[in-house]
Amino acid sequence: MAVRTVRLDEDSERILEALVSEMGMPASEILKQGLLALRDRRQAGTIRAYDVYKQLNLGPGGYALTSSTETRRGVRAALRRRRHLPG
Repeated sequence: MAVRTVRLDEDSERILEALVSEMGMPASEILKQGLLALRDRRQAGTIRAYDVYKQLNLGPGGYALTSSTETRRGVRAALRRRRHLPG
């Protein structure tokens, strides 16, 4: 059996503490079950790129000036706008 050191941020630590007190299980067992659940989700093919993106919570978005295919035009427009140059 391996011994691991895991660093948790404050939110994850609070969640782990709450699960330990609610479920009456040791933290190591809760973490093991979490690993097994993640493995099962991966094997079932339910983890998609969108799922990861959604968990990152990057905000509302929708502020792009142009599409990714027109990046050059968007950069020029942003620079003009920043320098208050005519279009």
